[in-house]
Order: sequence, then structure tokens, then C-alpha cells
Amino acid sequence: MTRIAFVIDPLDSLGVKKDSTLAMMWAAQRRGWDVTSLQTSELSWRQGEVLLSARQTELADSPDNLASSPDVRYQVSETIQQSAGSFDIVFMRKDPPFDMNYINTTYLLEQAEQAGVLVVNKPSSLRDCNEKFFTTAFPDLLPPQIVASRIDELTAFHNEHEDVVFKPLDGMGGKGIFRVKQDDPNLNVILETLTQNETTAIVGQQFIPEIRDGDKRILLIEGEPVPYSLARIPKAGETRGNLAAGGTGIARPLTDRDLEIAEAIKPELIRRGLVFTGIDVIGDWLTEVNVTCPTCVRELDRECGLDIAMELMDCLETKLT
Repeated sequence: MTRIAFVIDPLDSLGVKKDSTLAMMWAAQRRGWDVTSLQTSELSWRQGEVLLSARQTELADSPDNLASSPDVRYQVSETIQQSAGSFDIVFMRKDPPFDMNYINTTYLLEQAEQAGVLVVNKPSSLRDCNEKFFTTAFPDLLPPQIVASRIDELTAFHNEHEDVVFKPLDGMGGKGIFRVKQDDPNLNVILETLTQNETTAIVGQQFIPEIRDGDKRILLIEGEPVPYSLARIPKAGETRGNLAAGGTGIARPLTDRDLEIAEAIKPELIRRGLVFTGIDVIGDWLTEVNVTCPTCVRELDRECGLDIAMELMDCLETKLT
């Protein structure tokens, strides 16, 4: 029997209505796999091996059914410490923040990988592929963009492009994103705040007006795109489409440009062992590559009659063999 361990946030904190990890756990369970879960604090190393203090975890029903009656969501066994080598797959699904705890966890997962465990996504790539900076590996796919910490450089970029979105390199869910138009009197204070007085690099991107049509999340399995995107439409008065910032998700078939972007980045994703990723596309431009804990599985499944998590489990089973 295939054994898969999910490294997650506390089970009680997962959003029953939309959490993508629950769909993955349910898909693995339907395959008859042994499903366990643990938190990052329950990984350890001793005497040459990585240990997982994990709990066998069984969902009572499909996540969609649980969402309507979440009284009994799952059953868990007692915690048992086991060698990482006793598992076939360890799936890192811990949400950011991408902090030192996250980085230290990748060190432990890397040793589990060296012991023959399939770790998704590849731990070294989780460390190396910052979700906003990783886009710079594909400069031809980007809107005019800058990564810098010096305010004079960032100001010059703003003067050139006049309408710019500034955001931190380590943000998520739309947090810390500012749209700064021409002659905005708050430009300096925004840059001082985001760069922490020129000590931290940030991203500046020319504003893309097509955000009105949605910030498209495209999910990729082993570099192959799911055939629909989730276009996250900003709410009235907003320029952020993130669902966490109040955006509304609408499923749409991929465009020719979406497919072109996916095909262009596929070789690099495969080379880096990034099995499950989510790219963000606004208009014709790539804006982010999400590698830590991509979401929107449940929304696309519901709107398009898909089973993305099962496709992902198919992929992992193929990689095991």
C-alpha cells in the first residue's frame, strides 16, 4: 500500500469549503492509500534519519459534502513517530509565511528525499523559487518589472511607467500590495515601508489594466496545465483579485497565450522538481509562480467538473513507478 504523509497546518484550521489540501487527501484516500498528516514541528532528525510524528488521517466524506455538514470532518489515530523512509510520498502543503521555520523544514525534507522518499515539491526548489522572484527566470513573459531595495531605483521605475504595483517578495493573499499612480503623494512612504528603509528588496510591476478581467490562476501538474483557469475578479474599488482580498473566482478556458506561457515555463518546472504549481497571469503577462501551497483546486473542480487532485495522485503514482 502506498503511504503518503501531508505536512500541513493544523487540521482544524483548514477551510472546509475551499481548502485544496483536503481534496488531495480525499483523492489519496479514494485510491486506497494510507494517508497521514503532521505539522512542521513534528519533523525531526536523529541518528542519521528524519522522523515524522504523524497521525493516520481519514476524512469522513468528500470535502464538498463536509462543507455542508462539517460536524464530523475526519478521524485521526494517535501520533506515532516513524522513519521518513517508511513513507512513499511526503507532500509539503504548509501555507506560508515563508520564514525560517519553513526553510528549516525544507532541510529536513531534503534529507528524507535523500533517503528515497518522493517529496513534493522538491525541497531545494521550495527554498530557491521565491514565488515572486522566480518569474525573473522568464523575462520575456513579464510586464515591465523591477526588483530592488533602493528608493531612487524604484522611484525612477515609477517615473518611467507612471502606474505601478509594488509588493513585497514574501507576501501572500494580496497583503502588502500597493498600486501607485502618477503623482501619488504617498510614493515615498510606501517605498520606505515596503523596503523597510531600503533594507529589503521588493517587486515593482507596471500596472496591467486587464486585471479588471481577472488575475488568472492556472494550475500545472508536472508542467501540464489544467484546461481551465480561475479568473479572480477584483471587487469594486479594488485592484487586487486575490480571493483572500475579496475577489470573485470565475472559471474560464485557457487562452492561446495562457497555453504559450505554460509551455514556455514547463521545462524549468520539471527540471526543478516542481510537480504541482500555480501560475498567475494577468492579461498576456506572467506575474507569479506559486510553488509552496497552490490553491483553487476546489473552485475549478466544482465549476468545471474536474478532479484535479486525482489527476495529481495519478502523476505521483507514475513517478513512484
